[in-house]
Amino acid sequence: MIEELHIRDLGVIVEARLEPSAGFTAITGETGAGKTMLLSALDLLLGGKADPSRVRAGAERAVVEGRFTGAPAAALERAADAGAELDDDALILARTVVAQGRSRAHVGGTSVPQGVLSQIGEQLVTVHGQADQFHLRSRSTQRDVVDAFAGPDHPAVLATMRARHAELRHAEGALAEFTAQGRTRALEISSLTTALAEIDDAEPQPGEDLALREEVDRLDNVEVLRSAAAEAMEAMSGRSADDLGAVNLLETAARGLARASEHDPELGTLAEQITASAHAVGELGTELGTYVAGLEVDPRRLDVVHARRAVLGTLGRTYGVPWADRGPEDPPAGSTDAVILWATHARARLEELTGPGQDLESLQQQVRDLTRECTAVAAEITAARRAAGDRLAAVVTSELAGLAMASAQVEVAVEPTSLGASGADDVAIMLVPHPGAPSRPLGQGASGGEISRVMLALEVALADAGEATPTTFVFDEVDAGIGGRTASQVGQRLAELSRTAQVVVVTHLAQVAAYADHHIVVEKDTEAEDGTVTSVRAVSGAERTAELARMLSGETTATALEHAADLLERSGVGR
Repeated sequence: MIEELHIRDLGVIVEARLEPSAGFTAITGETGAGKTMLLSALDLLLGGKADPSRVRAGAERAVVEGRFTGAPAAALERAADAGAELDDDALILARTVVAQGRSRAHVGGTSVPQGVLSQIGEQLVTVHGQADQFHLRSRSTQRDVVDAFAGPDHPAVLATMRARHAELRHAEGALAEFTAQGRTRALEISSLTTALAEIDDAEPQPGEDLALREEVDRLDNVEVLRSAAAEAMEAMSGRSADDLGAVNLLETAARGLARASEHDPELGTLAEQITASAHAVGELGTELGTYVAGLEVDPRRLDVVHARRAVLGTLGRTYGVPWADRGPEDPPAGSTDAVILWATHARARLEELTGPGQDLESLQQQVRDLTRECTAVAAEITAARRAAGDRLAAVVTSELAGLAMASAQVEVAVEPTSLGASGADDVAIMLVPHPGAPSRPLGQGASGGEISRVMLALEVALADAGEATPTTFVFDEVDAGIGGRTASQVGQRLAELSRTAQVVVVTHLAQVAAYADHHIVVEKDTEAEDGTVTSVRAVSGAERTAELARMLSGETTATALEHAADLLERSGVGR
């Protein structure tokens, strides 16, 4: 609920502070006094469009601040997401409109976009004014009203409908894309299949191109390699019996040290090390012999290697390219490893194109299944709406009987329409103004006053059903086109609504204001030093009686005062 509303330099208001009651608060004042500016302030606070022209002449900025208590969990959660902090369990909203510059919004001391303020505001306050009467004419709004009356399980069914319909739209899009790109898809599948068959037929191995390049280099230089190996072998073993090689020299050295080791054990250790070296050199000589023996010139092998390199080269030039943007860990372009990596991506893409559910029949079946599911959920929603519509129509018709529309009847029509995210219904709230008259949608043939009373009856019905989620209702123009006994009935219904929610009403009818728990008067002073200004003050007792008298007759005559006192007495508010 609105605990406090503070306005500064907005229109004709220099500064005003409103503290509505938790029940029913009436705001009255002469025409042009500035009552509308109070609603403009509230609109700004709830995320409405900021108009610099609303800033009071001579002021740099207009500021509106509101303190809200008992905010719904959804509003508090959204505020917390925006970084707001509570002030003694109260949520503070603020809006600043600069005469020359951009407006600013704050929630709980944190600057937020206007949209966030609007999201929070719609959870806190429902404003009913002339513009909202046009809003009520919307079929989608009327459908939402019926949905709100359909019981606590209905929102979950609606959520299921939205989720299933989103899946259906996605499946329909996939089917349409599949159909439209059928030839392109077939060409891609054919191209990938051919490419993978070519690669699989060649069976490239990781690093194979590098290994073959090394082998070609070896085969092309076999004589150079044999000569180098033979020379190394001769150096180790000697060219003849008289030409001692490295092995013989090391063995001779080891024997000499071994003989002298009896005089110094350290030489024995060195002799062992030299002996080990001689054995190692001998083994190297053996390995070199094996290497030389294996260096046979095989022209056929060279031809095979060259042919294999040609195959891998062709694959590398064709497929050794990055599948997408090349990463730092990708193998060099044109290499065998690059071909293998490309083939890996190609297989994944081919599986994506040809895997389960990716053929025309599977996609068509998926659309059929989801359509069947959506239709079943929509049927459940339709049944709930028709039942809720019947109950809502009966309750609102009963309410209208007490609002000087006793001969009027409300009907709720639920007609089939195309399947959508909200179901398959076209919902219309119809008004039968008198017996025998045809039922008409609220947007056709209903006056502003009639729509206002239907709107009030709807809010009372939803509140009685426990479906009124906002904690505050603000009504403007709800008494348009009515008076006398009808106005008293409107006041009574507003008082009933205030038992479950805070109600703030801007009214020009004393019969409505008399039912309020709290009365605020907006007054205009045209002789103020800084031009026309508006003041806002709460009235009670004799002041309230005088204000009601003014509203009844335009002046506070004894007769008007007596009539005003009688209104208060009959409303149950008393003096």
